[in-house]
Amino acid sequence: MKYIIILGDGMSDRPIESLGGRTPLMVADIPNIDSLCTGGRCGKFVTVPPDMPPGSAVANLAVLGYNPALVFQGRGVLEAASMGVELEYSDLAMRCNLICIENRRIKNHSAGHISTAESHQLIETLNEQLGSDIMRFYPGVSYRHLFVLKDGSDAISCTPPHDVPGTYFAEVMINASDLEGDKTSALLNVLILRSQEILKDHPVNLKRISEGKDPANSVWFWSPGHKPEMKTLTELYGIKGAVISAVDLVKGLGIYAGMDVIEVEGATGLYDTNYEGKAQAAIDALKGDYDFVYLHVEATDEAGHEGDVDLKIRTIEYLDRRIVKSIIEETGKMNEDVAIAITPDHATPCDVRTHVHDPVPFLIYYPGEKPDDVLCYDEFSTEKGSFGTIEGDTFIRTLLNR
Repeated sequence: MKYIIILGDGMSDRPIESLGGRTPLMVADIPNIDSLCTGGRCGKFVTVPPDMPPGSAVANLAVLGYNPALVFQGRGVLEAASMGVELEYSDLAMRCNLICIENRRIKNHSAGHISTAESHQLIETLNEQLGSDIMRFYPGVSYRHLFVLKDGSDAISCTPPHDVPGTYFAEVMINASDLEGDKTSALLNVLILRSQEILKDHPVNLKRISEGKDPANSVWFWSPGHKPEMKTLTELYGIKGAVISAVDLVKGLGIYAGMDVIEVEGATGLYDTNYEGKAQAAIDALKGDYDFVYLHVEATDEAGHEGDVDLKIRTIEYLDRRIVKSIIEETGKMNEDVAIAITPDHATPCDVRTHVHDPVPFLIYYPGEKPDDVLCYDEFSTEKGSFGTIEGDTFIRTLLNR
């Protein structure tokens, strides 16, 4: 038996008035996912403990069966692993967004989804003017970058920028959670303010403004942590795994979990990602030496953060017909059975435009297994599934039959 998890990041939602009290999953035309529902078993999954932040790092750790309370060290360390940045255990790694601030308010968390080429120029400038032997910016993809501070303290409280669009940035800057974090929080806040001075008149931003685009006129630090210690999936379950994603965080998580990262040309993390390329990469991996594939698609989450209901519906439909359809067809031709699971990591409701703690709908399809009575994949239908509501490592152990 081989196994694949197809994860639609932030795909789950809440009832939306403009949709007649339905969710995007309920409205979307997803015949292929629904066919897996008809032939599989469903339930709801508590991916984020109530006392932890409902972000992708925590939720994806839970989907893979890890206890986030024990191993979660923030997004920064996971993205560092994906980027090949070697960390010492004393290094503080943080997510560093390039964001857009307008009239002293956070307009958006992505600087209008700035291009990777543009953002690299900005990060290079920040390193030239702010970098040193103890701190450095590392360029990533689009607005997502990394900052590493030697001997930094994680006793600080940071606000993810996608949680607070429209908020005055000064109201959500970094605070120390105890005395140990005072020096680190003060330094990071200074860097935020200095970045605004440096980026304001940068040629990249002046050009973006002239083209009617949002400038990337500030950095924003969040999700701090130190290098984690995790057992690999091979050590835990005896499987060889691969991860396919456009997002550094998920790739880094896969690396710490002992999975190989499979790169797909044209994978963007947005609605225009290479769906077909991702699907084919997953199929090739399953036909090859891999027992397990973790196929992550970010587009649905970004649509939720934008509050764009129509786009979220469209990206769900893309997932169904451009990924799930071909995986069902091709794995059905294989000599070895393939178990297929579909789940979000967390919910990103369009109405609130950020992650929430809601349990998410999931399905697991085993070829030949007796299905339950659920016929449609959505937040409410799956509540009636035979798995009920689960948490912890129940999901991964059930999928892997461990």
